[in-house]
Amino acid sequence: MTKHSILIVDDNANLRAGLKVLFEQSDLVSEIHQASNGREAIQVASRSMPAVVLLDVGMPIMDGVEACQQLKQKWPDLKVIMLTSHDDERDIFAALAAGANGYCLKEADFGRLEAAVNAVVRGDMWIDSTIAHKVLRALPKTVSGSDPSQIVYEQLSDRELQVLQLIVEGLSNQEIGDRLSIKKDTVKTHIKHIMDKLAVSDRTQAAVKALRHGLV
Repeated sequence: MTKHSILIVDDNANLRAGLKVLFEQSDLVSEIHQASNGREAIQVASRSMPAVVLLDVGMPIMDGVEACQQLKQKWPDLKVIMLTSHDDERDIFAALAAGANGYCLKEADFGRLEAAVNAVVRGDMWIDSTIAHKVLRALPKTVSGSDPSQIVYEQLSDRELQVLQLIVEGLSNQEIGDRLSIKKDTVKTHIKHIMDKLAVSDRTQAAVKALRHGLV
């Protein structure tokens, strides 16, 4: 069996230590690296170049979704598994939209985590069976005409789609508010929800994703 280097990223030091002990007893891993937040994960990854990153969703300084997005931008071939206790649909789809190769719950048996690592290094997607039904239920939310296996966003409301269209057209928040007859603060709220659902960090990225996936 080929061994792989991994990076465990979680703000819970006890959890990291526990996983380290388990992986040290496994035939799967050659090197184990650790980080306590997303920003540190990027720094450690740049030095160690792991094959797989196990990434928690909820962390201080930089959360797992943003870290996943930045890691995949820097190293597109890097495999990222979200290892988390979060089974909320928004977290799941934000992670997948950010480029995660797998989503595994912390409560899962360690053997399933090993299977997840094996799957992603082979180029497969791994989604824990306990949350797979959430993904299947959301398939109608995929972009029309696209590969239904590629879930790119959590469904936007009609108003959010209107705001997104105006962002693509280059309008400012005030101009969007004037066009839709809503307050500027309301526009800001809609934009925040849009960025959360599209797993992007600014208006430009939202516009690019909207055009790339035919959302507007």
